[in-house]
Amino acid sequence: MIIDKKDNITLITQEVISLATFRSRFGEAYDKFKNDNIIVNLLAFTGITANDLMELHEVALDHIEKSGKSFVIVNDSVNYDDVHTDLVVVPTVKEAYDLVEMDEIARDLDA
Repeated sequence: MIIDKKDNITLITQEVISLATFRSRFGEAYDKFKNDNIIVNLLAFTGITANDLMELHEVALDHIEKSGKSFVIVNDSVNYDDVHTDLVVVPTVKEAYDLVEMDEIARDLDA
């Protein structure tokens, strides 16, 4: 798991291992970036399904509810129509950063 922090966004890039193992490692390191917007780069996972991403569902919801920040998953092989509506999945890291920026603007306007 590679963690790259830039301003208030943490990009977590995962090499190919199981999502369950990733989730465990993510939980261990969470305190380091719990107050940031989180982008999880899973581009190394090819052939991933929307059901596989449910491993991250609880983690994503907890993060959004507790921190009020974004949680975006990057993967270009999942069928987006099948992804649970609570999960935000985009095909590129650039789109993830753009989405976090838009979320930040929307939060600033609501404040």
